[in-house]
Amino acid sequence: ECRLSMLMFAHLASAAFIASRSALLPTPATHPSAAATAGTRACVATAPRRGGEAVMAGMPLPAGSLVALATPMTSTGEVDIATLRELLRWHKAEGTDGVVILGTTGEASTLTSAEKEEVMAATREEVGGEMAILVGTGTISTEATIAATKQAKLFGADAALVVTPYYVKPSQAGLVAHFTRIADAVELPIVLYNVPGRTGVDMSVETTVSLSRHPRICGLKDATGDNTRAAPMRAVCGDDFRLYSGEDAAAREYVLQGGDGVISVTANVAPAAVAAVMASGRAGDAAAALAAGGPLMAL
Repeated sequence: ECRLSMLMFAHLASAAFIASRSALLPTPATHPSAAATAGTRACVATAPRRGGEAVMAGMPLPAGSLVALATPMTSTGEVDIATLRELLRWHKAEGTDGVVILGTTGEASTLTSAEKEEVMAATREEVGGEMAILVGTGTISTEATIAATKQAKLFGADAALVVTPYYVKPSQAGLVAHFTRIADAVELPIVLYNVPGRTGVDMSVETTVSLSRHPRICGLKDATGDNTRAAPMRAVCGDDFRLYSGEDAAAREYVLQGGDGVISVTANVAPAAVAAVMASGRAGDAAAALAAGGPLMAL
């Protein structure tokens, strides 16, 4: 049932790609980590090796619009790699700044290991070195998340998006221990993902600030809907710690309050418009951001 509902969403994204001339698509305190080094943030992935062949070193985390990409599927439920490649090329042409694959919108929890590998390999082949690639690797288990993050690095990810453990409702100390263990174990930039409405746990500003001091924890996807968090975190975490909104409806204001951009579901169907809103917001032009985002309200 989940795969069928997401299949419908993937078809919608594909239809938007085909109809890309639509009016909605205008042109365009330090935690105890042995790995932590104060003042140094390792936010570019080192070059992994796969099958004896080096994969190019990573790109830095971008500001702007990153699409939480839907995984396109055929009418019979198989991953549609050919359409995935077309969508990636479309996003590059439309001005999307980065792509997040195998997240919740990408339906990673219903994909097989082989399907995930196909998606990662095709994405790297299609846009690697041109658009930043983030791979969703978070699970309820610390060790399973480490294994998934290592696999993402092997397939050339630029960073991993790691959600807070869901259902078990860890304490704030538990969150620090979980994310620190992952960041210590894998030489890949980590973007924290806080979405309390889905996981049942809210990672506090204080916990985020503490984790931001780890050299490989390089950003946050903030899906709390609380835009008042952006300015304080920006002031304390510094300009090199990426702050992404995870709520499309709140993203414009989040960026105007000091955020760097959005990890967007809406960008699946209106990438140029979302990119324009983010560009205006980052420039501090509230009026232009509002005007660019007007057509998106219908979505």
